[in-house]
Amino acid sequence: MLEVLKTNDPVLLSYARHRLAGEGVESYVFDQNISALEGSICAFPRRLMVADEDIGKARAALMDIREHLTEPGS
Repeated sequence: MLEVLKTNDPVLLSYARHRLAGEGVESYVFDQNISALEGSICAFPRRLMVADEDIGKARAALMDIREHLTEPGS
């Protein structure tokens, strides 16, 4: 699994998942429970993960929000 997006913005996260689903890329949200527990202080961003083999397709599908994408190797 590789991280494609890290955000505290639930709207951005939902949009990204919608775009990935439209391209046939299955995605998973990590850290969702800890984010809910910490309240609204935004200390723990949610991570959007995809399978290793889908990372290229995922990045292409999310090109319009590229400033939010996690850089490879970070």
